[in-house]
Amino acid sequence: MLRALYDWTLSLSRSRHALWALAVVAFVESSVFPIPPDVLMVAMIIAAPSRAFVIASVATVASVAGGLAGYWIGYGAFETVGRPVLEFYGKEAYFAEFAERYNDWGAWAVLMAGVTPFPYKVITILSGATALSLPVFILASIIARALRFFIVAALLWKFGAPIRDFVEHRLGLVFTVFVVLLIGGFALVRYL
Repeated sequence: MLRALYDWTLSLSRSRHALWALAVVAFVESSVFPIPPDVLMVAMIIAAPSRAFVIASVATVASVAGGLAGYWIGYGAFETVGRPVLEFYGKEAYFAEFAERYNDWGAWAVLMAGVTPFPYKVITILSGATALSLPVFILASIIARALRFFIVAALLWKFGAPIRDFVEHRLGLVFTVFVVLLIGGFALVRYL
């Protein structure tokens, strides 16, 4: 089923409404959809390299908007579903402690999930559930998603189809290593 969904998403790149399809996919991927917008974006940029940065802009704006929807899902669903369950089991204090720790590092979590293969939707919902500062969430989301989509767009614009395999299979690993090194560097400086 996931393969069929992937193929359907890829087929949208050939539609005359591909830019709108990208916006929809980027929006819903940030809160519920399992296929990343990169699939559609890569095909669209290879087909029209001169529009690479327009495509990246649409993906960024729609993804951040979808992230806000995910935030509100976490915020609203936690109050109506999550909190009563925690209260029933007497664990509400544990969540408060977790939320405080998460919010101390929440901007980094959003940044990491926004550029790595980690599901961004998990962090958007968790950010809402823990009531992470909305301005912090929005700023980290804009930076992370723009970084991810514009790097992909720049690579495809510059190198075209030959870089496609790298983008599809290894760029997530490169982003992950970069974020780990960045966070590790900040932690090292903090404790030295």
